[in-house]
Amino acid sequence: MIWADPSCDTRKKVILSETKLAPETGARCALSGGRWFSEYDQVWVTAASSLDFDVDHMVPLAEAWDSGASAWTAARREAYANDQGTPTSLIAVSGSSNRSKSDKDPADWLPVDAFRCEYATAWVATKLRWQLPADPAERDALTHLAEVCPNATVTYEQVPQ
Repeated sequence: MIWADPSCDTRKKVILSETKLAPETGARCALSGGRWFSEYDQVWVTAASSLDFDVDHMVPLAEAWDSGASAWTAARREAYANDQGTPTSLIAVSGSSNRSKSDKDPADWLPVDAFRCEYATAWVATKLRWQLPADPAERDALTHLAEVCPNATVTYEQVPQ
């Protein structure tokens, strides 16, 4: 399921906001070189091109759709797909970790241990921000994560309906 792919500007802004070594910028959003840290798998990525690095929706588009976004207007779906109102809605990660996660929720996929608490809080914040419910298996997985992440805090600003 693809709604509107994040615009070149959205992708570029996310990638540039998370760079550890700035890439060169060319025409038509072309980025070359640069270095990033992929939180999902805790690996450094030095990219020959920005296409070597993915921008992931914390809560995937298909998961959002299944959680109620199917009833949204096209404009609201596009706003979700390109949400830069919080730094945790979209995250730059290695392509392999993004493909591993795919459209799975925390009941079916989790990043490496070192990023699980941050992942859980970002997931919950995104769901709350966009007023998307969690299914029972997702809630169970998030409850377990909350138990192993006692100092984690979820902060979010709700997007108006």
